[in-house]
Amino acid sequence: MGNVFSGQVAGNSGKWLSERFGKILQQRQSLSINMRETSTSLSTQMDSMIPASTIANLTQGNFVGAVADNFGEEIGQKVFHARIQVDVKTVAAEAQAYLPIPDITSFINPATGEDEAEEMIKANFNRIKTDVKELCERELLRIRQDPNLRHLIKEKVEK
Repeated sequence: MGNVFSGQVAGNSGKWLSERFGKILQQRQSLSINMRETSTSLSTQMDSMIPASTIANLTQGNFVGAVADNFGEEIGQKVFHARIQVDVKTVAAEAQAYLPIPDITSFINPATGEDEAEEMIKANFNRIKTDVKELCERELLRIRQDPNLRHLIKEKVEK
């Protein structure tokens, strides 16, 4: 996979991403002013397309990335620095309609107020153990009754 998407990261991760995104040719202009004359000079140099400092200072909703393309489906702009546009009013209205997440880990008996976790765990363990034992017995019986599979079970030889 050549796709990379990242939010704010710092240190080696930010440096690695910056290097992964590559460099671009930047044109610089400098202006020198002294008593006798003013001069302007232009120079070019290679700079990081997205510097590590930019990646380290991304704010919420901003992300950087690079995408890979396929043969016949070339992408002109592979590296990007983007911002997610969030409609705060819509999100807030949506959040009002959220249902509370049910508590599925509580083992408190509502009638007695006692914690029945240990008893429920033991009951589940015993039920699973019984289910597995019954499944094994059914499968062994099925294999014994099938002439093509009977050879798979070694019967105990009594002396």
